[in-house]
Amino acid sequence: MTDQTRRLFLAGTAATLAAPALAQTRTAEDFGGVTGPTESRRNTSSFQMIDWRDHFSDLGRATIICDTTSRALHYWDSTGSDYRLYPTSVPMTDELTRRGYTEIVRKKVGPTWTPTANMRARDPSLPEFMEAGPGNPLGTHAMYLAWPAYLIHGTHDTRKIGRRSSSGCIGLYNEKIAELFAITPVGAQVRVI
Repeated sequence: MTDQTRRLFLAGTAATLAAPALAQTRTAEDFGGVTGPTESRRNTSSFQMIDWRDHFSDLGRATIICDTTSRALHYWDSTGSDYRLYPTSVPMTDELTRRGYTEIVRKKVGPTWTPTANMRARDPSLPEFMEAGPGNPLGTHAMYLAWPAYLIHGTHDTRKIGRRSSSGCIGLYNEKIAELFAITPVGAQVRVI
């Protein structure tokens, strides 16, 4: 084998071995504008554009639809010109999932966490209270729904996104909840489907 043939062989082998990894490196545009880290595309193939008109008569201050089947959160601003789609975590079971209409009633940067009695019954090792910080399961930002103990919040555990992993809340990557938090006013209408 000549040096040139050997180099071509090695380059071809390296390209063949790298092809599966390159095929998995895709951008948000490859998934219809879905935002979030490209290395975590678990369920983005099931994302579908939905129309807010199928759920609300008007956009109000802003509109959020949390689709627990496709594990996606859809956001529209009050004009309908800003549409965003985020991958989410959803409740572990249907029993923990509350569906219907609600709204954002409060927002908090650096939320603290108090597990509910039901959460502590399921997992007695949970603390009674947790300050804001890296170990807090509510992540960096939280938007509280009119339903007590139900939130849209961030998570430090990025493995949860795209999975049935919460005790009732909708979770987003911390950088994505920060983005959504900044553009969502208190009073935004929400539907969980």
